[in-house]
Amino acid sequence: MIFRETPLHGAFLVEPEPVADERGFFARTWCTQEARRMGVTADVVQCNVSYNRRAGTLRGLHWQARPHAEAKLVRCTHGAIYDVIVDLRRTSPTFGRYLAVTLSRQNRLMLYVPEGFAHGFQTLEDETEVFYQMSAAYHAPSARGIVWNDPTLAIPWPDVGARIVSARDLALPRWEDLLAGAEDPW
Repeated sequence: MIFRETPLHGAFLVEPEPVADERGFFARTWCTQEARRMGVTADVVQCNVSYNRRAGTLRGLHWQARPHAEAKLVRCTHGAIYDVIVDLRRTSPTFGRYLAVTLSRQNRLMLYVPEGFAHGFQTLEDETEVFYQMSAAYHAPSARGIVWNDPTLAIPWPDVGARIVSARDLALPRWEDLLAGAEDPW
């Protein structure tokens, strides 16, 4: 596995290193020992799949508040997504900045999202499936979010036609509402 630092402190693009032969290839998608060498200490305790019928499906931006904060390893196993993370950690040198990357079945890249980040994605193709490895179990009372089209963050989401967003995600607060509090929003 190759861990590539991103411009956001603590977030990594993770690339499997395939070992190929006449049958195809084999590659590790997670190795705790290699992750620890990069300073990643999260343990996987839950795995999730998100299936999305149509291109333009947008989910996010979500996270879980402490003490149920979660790190994620996100991979698109079928189709393609525009994957976005936002640093929510007030003490971080990259606080308030976002990173957007394309994850797809073809590029096999994964995005490691540390605790203290909002995460969301938009599908770029029909029939897209996303696989998550999580460091914490889902805890509904700790679920938080920022509206996807927040004007302060100004994330340039791709135009792939009609956008599909849940009523719950449309009702999420704006970034400035989160900043009104004195503590980290996560």
